[in-house]
Amino acid sequence: MERLVFALGLCLAIIQTIIANPVEVNNINQLQNAKKSKHIILKNVVVPAGVSLDLTGLQPGTVVEFDGVTKFGYKEWKGPLIKTQGSGITIRGRNGHLIDCEGRRWWDGKGGNGGKTKPQFFHIVLTDSKIEHLNVKNIPVHGFAINGKNIYIAYVRIDNLDGRTQGGHNTDGFDVANAENIRITNCYVDNQDDCLALNSGKNILFEYNICKGGHGISIAPWGRSFDEVRDVRVIGCQVLDSRVGIRVKTGADARGIVKNVTYDNIVLQNIRVSGIIVHGNYRNTGQMGKPTAGVPIEDLTINNVRGNVLKDGTNIQIYVADGMARNWKWSQINVNGGTRKVECGGKPNNVHVQCG
Repeated sequence: MERLVFALGLCLAIIQTIIANPVEVNNINQLQNAKKSKHIILKNVVVPAGVSLDLTGLQPGTVVEFDGVTKFGYKEWKGPLIKTQGSGITIRGRNGHLIDCEGRRWWDGKGGNGGKTKPQFFHIVLTDSKIEHLNVKNIPVHGFAINGKNIYIAYVRIDNLDGRTQGGHNTDGFDVANAENIRITNCYVDNQDDCLALNSGKNILFEYNICKGGHGISIAPWGRSFDEVRDVRVIGCQVLDSRVGIRVKTGADARGIVKNVTYDNIVLQNIRVSGIIVHGNYRNTGQMGKPTAGVPIEDLTINNVRGNVLKDGTNIQIYVADGMARNWKWSQINVNGGTRKVECGGKPNNVHVQCG
């Protein structure tokens, strides 16, 4: 009997060891079979042109690690270059790894508005999952598209510095939509569009991130459907050398609501166009026309925002339809340096800041 128990214990230990052992993938053709394991290492994988690195269909609890350099073949297509879907998934990078999209092959200064058809980078549909310690370089257009619930993203570095001089455009860092309970923390984004673009979602925390060179940290419900943004905190972030610092941009003719959004302890440095902007007339080609009244902005708190705007820029701009700004609380605003005067409207009486 003791021998039988010992044998059964030994078999169980062997099975557990097999389960725990990682499966290394060096060729994308090995990936489907590797999904039988709960620990996958993607090492120096070259993804063929026009094909997604498909991390869907993973078992709950799977850990995926990037190792070495991941690259992608060139083709004009919409992508995404990587996609994932599942529950309880961990995606992370090992020391020294790099996901190099070589975006310059697609860049033409037009982003998603024309020219070459450019693949989006990473489409995420997850629940109860985390993504951490990823190093990403030169995405073609649009970075992490985040949908799902209970997702933790930390220590992700998006380096699109080359896009500043080589035609990068619409290289958003994090696009969040139809999401709930999302935390994005301690990330670095150097890009040519929004660092964060939050189109719809609830209970979103964006904290201690550095955004450089892009269009700032944006609350952005601007679609035709009813976009709802609620319970958002942007805390302890820095926006450096960017076109815009922080903004709430509701789309012209859009429908939805923005409620209970807080920007707190934000540093702005060398902002070119607008330090703080809230506007209700956004179009993808830029703001234009009178603001529309489809998206009320309620309980907007902006506290302890400080820094400088370059001389030709505007420190603060508020341009929303009458009655759309409700219960705002702004305090400790110290944004200066800009001299450009702009049209303002819709500012609540209790918000004691000067436009321009």
